[in-house]
Amino acid sequence: MRVPLEPMDDGDEAALEDGATSVDIIAGAEDEGLRLDRVLARHRPELSRTRLQALIAEGRLTRNGQPVSGGATKVAAGDRFSLSIPEPKPAAPIAQNIALDIVYEDGDLIVIDKPAGLVVHPAPGNPDGTLVNALLHHCGDSLSGVGGVRRPGIVHRLDKDTSGLLVVAKNDRAHKALAAQFADHGRTGPLERAYLAFVWGVPDLPSGTVDVPVGRHSTARERITVRSDGRFALTHWQRLATYSDAAGRPVATLMECRLETGRTHQIRVHMDHIGHPLLGDSVYGIGQRTKANRLGEKARLVLGRLGRQALHAARLGFEHPSTGAFLLFESPLPAELAALQEALEIEE
Repeated sequence: MRVPLEPMDDGDEAALEDGATSVDIIAGAEDEGLRLDRVLARHRPELSRTRLQALIAEGRLTRNGQPVSGGATKVAAGDRFSLSIPEPKPAAPIAQNIALDIVYEDGDLIVIDKPAGLVVHPAPGNPDGTLVNALLHHCGDSLSGVGGVRRPGIVHRLDKDTSGLLVVAKNDRAHKALAAQFADHGRTGPLERAYLAFVWGVPDLPSGTVDVPVGRHSTARERITVRSDGRFALTHWQRLATYSDAAGRPVATLMECRLETGRTHQIRVHMDHIGHPLLGDSVYGIGQRTKANRLGEKARLVLGRLGRQALHAARLGFEHPSTGAFLLFESPLPAELAALQEALEIEE
């Protein structure tokens, strides 16, 4: 049972001169002998243990009026803790007015339908013009701080040239809950993710699973590859439609791919591994030009203009971090992939 916070003179939270909020916590009988950081995390679930440990290290916690130096100390029933929580710091990335396709938004999270070409997070080579920059502008003060910084909480990413659905947290509580769901990858929880992928060739079976580890390429650091000492990676796939060339020979397939792990470039690497690389994938799809020569004129033109791998995050479902309701979102193929699908269908 959670013990109610003992109120201060002005309530259980009070503003300090530097803009921080002071919170009093009284340890109960059930807290006796437990680690301090665990007790604090239970009383203040909106703050992650990492965040609490950082606040302790900054000297923002007192115990019975005395400064606390570490979170590993044991708690005694009746201990009174005073925690100073500073205002979230301005985010390092700048806010930029970049148009967003917002599918859903509330006080805890926002769901975006990301276009191809938009980088999710600032990084060397992409310092701005990213989804994070756009969210800082759009969300503004509705970001209550993730890890003590007023910034969006990225719990999963899509490659720059992959389009589709992506959920972002607005506060620590939502970030913790969503991150736990994505770490589980739907194996025991409600998370659901499905991608649509156009691949070369037609698999012999209607569905299957790719279970091979992946890791960074030993020399080409921008590439991921199958390697025995890599990280466990599991992709389930299913044929949705097949396409033939003008001579009636199988040339391409539309697949649905579901992930049980979230490794970098996982679908692209796994599909290439089973001999069915993604259309338009210049990094993993070896022999794209030769394969494209089998297509009709319109399909070749559409594919040539595509300029990216034919991969789209089409379905995203998860449990809302506050209400517990299951939210499911679906995104149709963007115009460039819909045009590719239409051109492939004409070949038949």
